[in-house]
Order: sequence, then C-alpha cells, then structure tokens
Amino acid sequence: MQSETRQSILTLENQSRLSFTGVERVDAFSDRVIQLTVNGRRVRIEGIKFMVLSFSDGSGNFSASGSVDSVRFSYGAKGLSHLFK
Repeated sequence: MQSETRQSILTLENQSRLSFTGVERVDAFSDRVIQLTVNGRRVRIEGIKFMVLSFSDGSGNFSASGSVDSVRFSYGAKGLSHLFK
C-alpha cells in the first residue's frame, strides 16, 4: 500500500519568520533548534531565539519566529535502511 504524500511548502521571510506546510510532526524544539518530520523526511532548522508560533496536526501547518541560520533535510535512519539490506 502506498502512503499519501502531502504537498510541503517552506516559506522563509526576512530570515526571521518561517512557515511550513505538510508537517507530519514536531519532533523537538528549543530556542536554537527545531526538528520536524515532513513527508517522511527529517528537517532540522538551526538558529537563535526560536519561538514556535503555531502547529496544526490536522492540516500540517507550522510556523515559528527567530533568526534562522540553516535548514537541512535528511531521510534519517528509517529512510536509508533499504540501502543496507
């Protein structure tokens, strides 16, 4: 059975306000790091003075403010497990 993939859109305004659609879950957050899962991929956002403004589990809409230094996407261990079988 094929899983449904949500459309995801990342918007970064003036490197200080971030919004993301298609977020499956918020894995962790602090004032320096936000970790999300989006369409089975991990997203790590690094910076300073982060504040999560909103997250809707139903719609997958997420927003935060702070000074964004980097946004990194990865598959994580689960996504790469097929390579090592």
